[in-house]
Amino acid sequence: MSARSTAPEKRPGFFSQLRTLYTFTQKAFPWLPFLLIGVLLLGTAAGVAVGLLIPPVAIWSVILWGVTGLMLGILGSLMTMTRLSTVAMYRKIDGMPGATGHVLSTSLGRKWQASEMPVGVNPKTQEAVYRAIGRGGVVIVGEGARGRLTRLVNDERSKVQRVASGVPITVLYVGHGADEVTIAKLGPTIKALPKTVDRATMAAVIKRIDSVSQSLASLPIPKGIDPTKVRAPRPR
Repeated sequence: MSARSTAPEKRPGFFSQLRTLYTFTQKAFPWLPFLLIGVLLLGTAAGVAVGLLIPPVAIWSVILWGVTGLMLGILGSLMTMTRLSTVAMYRKIDGMPGATGHVLSTSLGRKWQASEMPVGVNPKTQEAVYRAIGRGGVVIVGEGARGRLTRLVNDERSKVQRVASGVPITVLYVGHGADEVTIAKLGPTIKALPKTVDRATMAAVIKRIDSVSQSLASLPIPKGIDPTKVRAPRPR
């Protein structure tokens, strides 16, 4: 095997990621350049104003405060672009099969365990059910047509109830209906659930459910979304 094939893959640099992030976000928000320039100018102006208001007023003081304001403006621009990129990502994947798994596996943090793979799926219609386990109990999330999800959701809920009696089970449906959760609010909704399960119980529930879960290796992943292509890249 050649040294070339064994060399680790080179990761994109900070500025390369920043450029990709900007391009991705601007496609969704064409006015992004004007907003970022406005944030930079506002930060710089605020710094200069502070320099002029703090006595004794000196040119070097105004310049230093102006540079400080510029740095804050750059930081504010990065934070603004990152937030908008997240909004753009949710808009892009909204309604795509597999979007729920992408959100559950990337946005819940360490206090929850979830997989990008569904725990139940209808290969013909692409309705799928996902599961997350955390301090808030077990969350079952249905993705697809509500009527066709009933059996999949009930099967998963029955399985959880058999091995995790007494643990809260929350059922959510992704969509835009009155009693549904949009894909953008799915992560915050789950993380906002009251913490009623301690860490030891959570670990035990995860182990029990994993032990009775059937292998889904033969089940196809719902087509329509490639999370690696729609995820808004973030500068490191």
